Order: sequence, then structure tokens, then C-alpha cells
Amino acid sequence: KYLNLGIIDGVTTTPTLMKKCGVTGGFAAIKERSTEIANLINPLPLSVETASPEGNQEEIIKQAREFASWAPKINVKVTITDQKGNPQTNIIKALASEGIVVNATAMMSVSQCFLAAKAGARYVSIFLGRVANMGYDPVPEVRRLRTLLDRTGLNAQIIAASSREALNVIQWFEAGSHIVTVTPDLLKPCLDHPYSRDTVAMFDGDAKNWLSEWREYSK
Repeated sequence: KYLNLGIIDGVTTTPTLMKKCGVTGGFAAIKERSTEIANLINPLPLSVETASPEGNQEEIIKQAREFASWAPKINVKVTITDQKGNPQTNIIKALASEGIVVNATAMMSVSQCFLAAKAGARYVSIFLGRVANMGYDPVPEVRRLRTLLDRTGLNAQIIAASSREALNVIQWFEAGSHIVTVTPDLLKPCLDHPYSRDTVAMFDGDAKNWLSEWREYSK
């Protein structure tokens, strides 16, 4: 629906989002759904997330190579750390050196994003909704990060993730994010407004004088 409206620039997935939308099967099911989405939105990018509870570098790199082979515009998501807090910038660097586009994810701070960008991540996903949940204003963080990336010339774009409210969309773009992840339920209020509907109703009402003739004329 929103692809047809011409307002999206790509799609991101996580294991959690896949599970929520009913992809509960094995690896084949993930591949099938990911390929389906990639073909649907082509030539826009799709982000697919790697997973290794043990933080196994070799396993994540193998997954990344596999995911990247599914479609021309697959971005591979790698979390900034494993579950124990061990950094995974070495994985980001290794994948980037192979030409794989990395979306470094699950980040909550400017320093995490900056170091992921230094390691070669093309996209740095900072979870601003969760930052706000921790009691911090995320807007100054985005501004700081954008200034830092611009000043250092690092080739990374900021993805503002985990939007909670419709106002976050413009708020986070305005703060300096290149991309904002938005769920369909948050896109609706961004497009709709009761006064817009009232105005359209007035225009349509006043068009009745010529609309029926136009419909006959245009047949």
C-alpha cells in the first residue's frame, strides 16, 4: 500500500518483526519472505538481520554473504554488540571490505554509531524511541551524530529507528536523520488530517456542477 503511494525508500526487517508478521518457520521461511519483499520493492533496499546468540563471527559473516546473495539491494544488519556486550565492529569491517552493505543496528548512543561508521557501516541505526524510553531526549543526540559524521566525512547515513509517535517522523528528520523507520500505523496520521478531509469534501461538493459532464466527456 505505502509503496504504491510513493512515500517509502526501503524496508527494514528484524527477527522480531518477521515473527510478528507470521514468519515462524525455519530458515527457508525467512528467505522466502525476504526475497518476496525484495522483489516487491525493487530497486529499493531491504535490510535483513543476522543472528548468532554466541556472537560467532564466522557464522554472522556466512549469514551476511547468504543474505546479500538473495537480491541486488540487500543491506545486512549486524548488531553493534553481542548479548554479552562484546563489540562486533570487526564483523562490520570484514563485511564492508567485501563490498557488503552493512546496517549497524541496536545502537543507543552517538559513540556506538560513530564507531560503527568508522568500521565501515553504510547505515547506523540508532533506536531513538528506546533512548526516549530511558529518559533521554533523542533529538540532541541525532544532531550531535549528524554533525560528527559530516565533520569527519564518514560515509554513513543515520537511521532513526523505533519510532513511537507520528510526530517523531518530522522531528527526527529535522534533527538530521537521513532515514526514519516508520510502521504503517504511524504513517496514516502523517498523511491524514480531519481538516484536509473537510476541505476535500467542500471542493468535491462544489465540483458537482461539472463532474458528471466530465465523466461522460472522458469516456
